[in-house]
Formats: sequence, structure tokens, C-alpha cells
Amino acid sequence: MLTIAVILAGGSGTRAGAGLPKQFRILPDGRTVFETCVAAFEACDCIDEVAVVMPEAHMDTARLIAVACGWRKVRLFIAGGRERWESSWRALQEIRSAHPETECNILLHDCARPFVSQAVLSRVCRALDEHEAVSVTVPVTDTVYTVSEGSVLCAIPPRPQLRRAQTPQAFRLSVVLDAYTQALAQASQLTATDDCGVVHDYRPDIPIYLVEGEEANRKLTYAEDFPAIPVPQQPPLPDASPQDTRADRGNH
Repeated sequence: MLTIAVILAGGSGTRAGAGLPKQFRILPDGRTVFETCVAAFEACDCIDEVAVVMPEAHMDTARLIAVACGWRKVRLFIAGGRERWESSWRALQEIRSAHPETECNILLHDCARPFVSQAVLSRVCRALDEHEAVSVTVPVTDTVYTVSEGSVLCAIPPRPQLRRAQTPQAFRLSVVLDAYTQALAQASQLTATDDCGVVHDYRPDIPIYLVEGEEANRKLTYAEDFPAIPVPQQPPLPDASPQDTRADRGNH
């Protein structure tokens, strides 16, 4: 079965500071967050294609980087939405348009988690052999409170029953597309904070299998999440002539 990774880089990333979207911040090895993230999926044997979701204003930058890096699996560039769920929805629609008669495995991954390992990707892909929905999680080590609106402690859930969600979150295309379709038929805006939330709420008949994540697969959100990274200037873009359209192949 065809397996497609969707790199969700559609946000503005302003909370990370540095005056530029965090997907273009430079990591210690000299690559951007975006390059590091996509490279992990390019190197993974179980991934057949990659779709990139990027703000419209930065689409040309993404294409130029794809050309410079020589990525072979990147087939789609999709304009992101204002909210994460909207970016996922747009990507799912584009993939269904590109593969109208084909069931696919879809891995939805936050670009802000550029350090995802090959081991995690392999665990997700293997789990998809037997399950229609898969999520990556890590144990909760802190005590967690549920609180009232008045900041009063209400309950302390048992830690063995809690997990922190990571990405990628993976599904059969038909399952996650149906979940989003049902959700948007009932509300114009979604409150779920990740794709598993949409599937859990609107396809409760589909169990979501959990695989082990890694602490290294952390999310880069705030400036303090980049402790060893100097604040960069806008990275120089690779040269590409208007006639060079290698990264546009399959673009919808």
C-alpha cells in the first residue's frame, strides 16, 4: 500500500522568535528545521511520497530548498490553512485528488518535530500493517492536575493512564478523510488539537493504536526550545532559475 508523509509546516511559527518562521530557523548542523524534518522522511524506506504543507507566502522558499536538496519523494506542495486542522484537511483533500481510486497510508507530522528518528518512523509503518490508526506517544513523568476555571485542583489522574502525544499520527486515508468530513459537516471550526482527536471523536469505531515515541522527538515551539541554537538571520536561498521546475512535479 502506498505510504505518504505529510509535513505540516503551515504555521507562522512566530512564538519561536528570531523574526522568521521557525521552520526556516537554522539548527546546529547548518540545516533548517524544514530541511531536517523532510530529510528524515526522504531517508525512510517505508515512505513512498512526501507532501509539504507550507504558508503560501513561503511556498517558493520551500520549492527552492527542495530543488537544492535533491529530494525525490516530495510530490506535492500545499498551501496551509490558518489553523492546524485546516492544513491537515487541505492536505488530505489534495492527496485524495492525486490518488482518487487508491487507499493509502497517511502519516501526518509536525515540521516543528524535526528530530523524529528512523526507529519511530519504522514503528509507525509496521503498526499500520495491522491497524487503521496509529499515534506516537511517550510516558508522562510529571504529576498532572485537572483544574476548575478558578484554578482549583479537581483531580489527579493516575500517571500510568496518561501519555503525551507526538507525531507522526498515521491513518488509512479513507478513515481520516471520513473523520474530517463528518467533523466539518457538524461544525465550521474544529476544537481538536491533533488529527487523532478528530478520528477519536468522529470515528470512534476505529481503535487508535499507540507506539513508543522518543523524548528527542520534541516539539520546537518557543525560543527556549532552541537552547543551543544561535538566533540566525534569514538563511540564504538557493539559486533557481524560473525554468527549473523539478520541485513542481505533481504540484496541485
